Amino acid sequence: MIYLRLFLEFLKIGLFSFGGAYAAIPLIQDVVLENGWMDSEMISNMIAISESTPGPIMVNAATYVGSTQAGALGALAATIGVVLPAFLIVILIVNLFQKLMKNRTAQLVLAGVKPCIMGIIIATGLHMLVSNLFLTGQDGIIDHGVLCILIVLLLINGVFHRQKKAVSPIAFILVSAVLGVICF
Repeated sequence: MIYLRLFLEFLKIGLFSFGGAYAAIPLIQDVVLENGWMDSEMISNMIAISESTPGPIMVNAATYVGSTQAGALGALAATIGVVLPAFLIVILIVNLFQKLMKNRTAQLVLAGVKPCIMGIIIATGLHMLVSNLFLTGQDGIIDHGVLCILIVLLLINGVFHRQKKAVSPIAFILVSAVLGVICF
């Protein structure tokens, strides 16, 4: 029964998460908390692990949650559930893509959805920042390790931005990992 539940819950996430993985994080968080599969701290750890391992974050998160709840078969059920909607939608849209992109209404809808997705991603990032910056259960006490890592990463990003260069996501993840080991 747990396999079916994992499949259906992550199928819902796959169906209703527009804008990619970062926009899906609040959905994943709600489903996982609602089912009692993890607490808030475990979800933060799961998101960090999902971001730092190869592959799409949603797939990594589904696999992680599924494996913690029901082993390898649970991981498979959750992963198939989260991937299936996108897989089916891509198959359907491939045939209609040329017509769709020439359609003025479709272009306007996509242009209208883009700011909404940006807002969801920014809200998720701010929520993760605030929830990780302050120590759990202690009002207003800042975690200095997290603050140190944040400042270093912002400085690195600022230097690259000033030089008009893009920061390599892989390098950013590696620097974050090294800083995490040093600070914690």
